[in-house]
Amino acid sequence: MSEARPTATASTTSSYQRPSSVGQRPVGGSGQRPTGGPGGQPGGPRKRRPFQRRKVCRFCAEKNLVIDYKEPRTLRFFITERGKIVPRRISGNCAAHQRHITEAIKRARNIALLPIAANHAVN
Repeated sequence: MSEARPTATASTTSSYQRPSSVGQRPVGGSGQRPTGGPGGQPGGPRKRRPFQRRKVCRFCAEKNLVIDYKEPRTLRFFITERGKIVPRRISGNCAAHQRHITEAIKRARNIALLPIAANHAVN
């Protein structure tokens, strides 16, 4: 109760200072993130993944390849066995070609050239 709060007036701004114990982070530790393996387990530096080769868009590399919804054989490389469209981080396509592939797959599904789901297998 010994705190004195100044009254705010219209012409002056408040100069209220919070007490030093309010709103501070807990004391302890070095202030650094813990080192270790996954989950913050102690025991050394994190394991690095082996170098993975950068995927290259096959449509940018080979200019004669064409994305066409009437060619299901080409589009099957970009569909999982469950019927899902493979994301570009896995397929390695550039954004523009991934959009074209997605559109072609959806068109081929619409006219039953490609399966919509795993239980809709077309021979």
